[in-house]
Amino acid sequence: MLKTWCVPRRFSSLFCLLLTLLLALPSIGMSSSNAPPGTTLAYHYRTYLEMTAELQALAQKYPEIMSLQTIGKTYEGRDIWLVKLSRNVSVEEQEPSLLFMGAHHGNEKPGPAVCMFFINYMVENYTRPNTDDDHDGLLNEDPIDGVDNDHDGRIDEDPPEDLVRSVLNSTQIFLIPIVNPDGYEADTRKNCVPNHGPFGLSKTVTSYGVNLNRNYDDPWYLYYLLPTQYGCMFCLSDSSINYHGPQPFSENETRAVKAFAESHDLVVSISYHSYGQFILYPWMHTSKPVPDEATFISLGENMSRINGFTLDTGGQYCIPRYGGTLGTSENFLYRTCGAYAFTVELCTQRAPTNPQVMFETCLTQTGVHLYLCQRAASLPAAKILSH
Repeated sequence: MLKTWCVPRRFSSLFCLLLTLLLALPSIGMSSSNAPPGTTLAYHYRTYLEMTAELQALAQKYPEIMSLQTIGKTYEGRDIWLVKLSRNVSVEEQEPSLLFMGAHHGNEKPGPAVCMFFINYMVENYTRPNTDDDHDGLLNEDPIDGVDNDHDGRIDEDPPEDLVRSVLNSTQIFLIPIVNPDGYEADTRKNCVPNHGPFGLSKTVTSYGVNLNRNYDDPWYLYYLLPTQYGCMFCLSDSSINYHGPQPFSENETRAVKAFAESHDLVVSISYHSYGQFILYPWMHTSKPVPDEATFISLGENMSRINGFTLDTGGQYCIPRYGGTLGTSENFLYRTCGAYAFTVELCTQRAPTNPQVMFETCLTQTGVHLYLCQRAASLPAAKILSH
């Protein structure tokens, strides 16, 4: 006979409250980030609907410095959200513009988490006075730079709120937290569009999904000129996880990024992927130096000092393995738009579940973003546009 577990009526309200809090812990997201290292508490990655609701709420709460708009629809009808952060958010100003993107690959969850953390960090700290965050009697003595500046055994625990104000007052920051909403919801690398053979000529559906980070046009044609070197068989088969689509910019998502990028004077961009803990810059398909090699290295080395990641060119990293990567956002954003475009591969897992790992990842990349925003105004125009 089963026993019934009863709670006295006078304790029922308190019991329900405690139970609710306990059940909510795994889904708290960033608020659970103070959990000690090694905790078994799982990190909750926001669903697309949760992220949409949060973005809408933040845009409504902070309308002076944050705007939200859709720049396109996916095959399954989801909005591709674009966030803008700036002092005069409704005005296109002559200020440096930066772009941060997550989840070209839907199963790579840390990128959207980094973007959402940064959005929350910026809007919440813009009007916050300079604060002694670590309660040591000093103000702003340990910025987010990966260094124990005050030699107290802790890192980045007292960042300056003034820096948030300075950045938002002098730059225009754009974020596409999820480039691939359908793949993000399905937890798949590719999007969810039905394929009709590798060139779109079949009358029947042969597979599903295009790898969005192979669908940009730069330099698309090399698949056909050098098929062995660039792993043609892995990108032309529509069932492959790296299928590049029937033609450049065949996908709603890449067309949305293209339209946005070509209508804005972007200075710097990061596309977040996972995993590996390295920073890559163009070219992504060859080890040949770019015209702006020195600037890329300067930016990348300083990013590396903050997050501790390895810096390399995309082509140099890939060529010993499978010949380089064609059709990436970095090549397109650099060659066509003149942006200093990076890939940052986060974490040592595709989607870590340790909340402390995710908190440290998100905080560190916030430091990277702040550094790039500070640097953006002094960057030279990309030489690539004059070639």
